[in-house]
Amino acid sequence: MSTAATSNPSTTMRVSVIVPVLDEAASILRTLASVRPARGQDHVDVEIILVDGGSSDGTAGLATPHCDQVIHAVRGRANQMNAGAKAASGELLLFLHADTLLPGGAIARLAALAGEAAPAWGRFDVQIDGAHPMLRVVAALMNLRSRLTGIATGDQAIFVTRTAFLAVGGFPQQPLMEDIEISRRLKRIAPPLCLREQVRTSGRRWETRGLWRTIALMWTLRLRYWLGTPAERLARIYR
Repeated sequence: MSTAATSNPSTTMRVSVIVPVLDEAASILRTLASVRPARGQDHVDVEIILVDGGSSDGTAGLATPHCDQVIHAVRGRANQMNAGAKAASGELLLFLHADTLLPGGAIARLAALAGEAAPAWGRFDVQIDGAHPMLRVVAALMNLRSRLTGIATGDQAIFVTRTAFLAVGGFPQQPLMEDIEISRRLKRIAPPLCLREQVRTSGRRWETRGLWRTIALMWTLRLRYWLGTPAERLARIYR
């Protein structure tokens, strides 16, 4: 069973791009610029909503001229994305991290999928920017794992129909693994559509903390989450 959007290819589909931010002044304009080409394309109406969690570096001010809405919410990615979804008017919600760039034609591709057989949710493949050659391998493994498990990560730009999003209660109010948890819930509605178009995300997490150390940490956190460790405890370990 799948939850379909009500649009069809001959009508205009409204897509709400929701960007949660916290002190992202260095990257936010590039991210918003990757969304801008979709504006004005046939059969798609793009709404950009930036949700600031209390930035102190002027992120919201930089982004305001490039967004339809800039709203403020209590810090926490899940809380911010839920606030953005509540303010959104689109039938399709696309959650985009502030350090992730959409590929050209990404939103037009989503609009082309609209109709009675539209997927309830999905995500893009990911490419990780950075100097370390192993980042290409990390990205390939992320994409493969996602296809095999039906679990998406926030770096892969999750998209979901409003109907499906509301059906699972939005993102769970937890400080970590909110993308893993909503994927688990959405899988009960329908399997994800795994698009091969690649979003580009920053490799700063791996480069700052060390590639192998970050890989080991993330796999450990995911394993412990599957085994039942509360997300709050995992968030303390991650920080």
